[in-house]
Amino acid sequence: MKLFITGIGTEIGKTVCSAILVQYFRADYWKPVQSGDLHFTDSHKIANWTDHTICHPETYRLQLAASPHQSARAENIQINLDDFQLPETQNTLIIEGAGGLMVPLSDDTFMIDLIERLKLPAALVVRNYLGCINHTLLSIMALQQKNIPLEYLILNGEFPEDTERVISNYITKDTKIIKIPEIQSTDKEHITTIAKQLIITKL
Repeated sequence: MKLFITGIGTEIGKTVCSAILVQYFRADYWKPVQSGDLHFTDSHKIANWTDHTICHPETYRLQLAASPHQSARAENIQINLDDFQLPETQNTLIIEGAGGLMVPLSDDTFMIDLIERLKLPAALVVRNYLGCINHTLLSIMALQQKNIPLEYLILNGEFPEDTERVISNYITKDTKIIKIPEIQSTDKEHITTIAKQLIITKL
């Protein structure tokens, strides 16, 4: 299985959720674009939080902690979709995007175009906040418009029943649901515990 982890925005826990899935599936990990934090990248975090994970090198490693198109421009780099090639592995592969679906890689290409280019199903990470229903449904609509299968809906943290119901009503029966509890500490012990207890359901 190859799965692209995206989210409804930034800072909603994609990397933590990716770590849990890497541990659960005993998967490899790949971050196609890393913008900023090169001293402690998302690949470094995954390696620290999981057991013996193969983290494949990023296609682009950019210095500036900003949107990839801005970070690339600062280094006179043009991000090209043709530069991205899936790592070769016999294992399950978890791919983590940067930000949400419409994060720009260049002035006219976006993260969703990379998912389409790689021909991968998506897992959408959702976190509860005022406006998350709007952002979630728009993200699902965007995936549908590109005919990108939504393999998993990942509910990261606690959700009001009314919020969860509306979001769940908008996905198809083919989409599996993963509920991840609030994590008190991001370390290997907590990631491993949650991965062992992970339950994947359908509507």
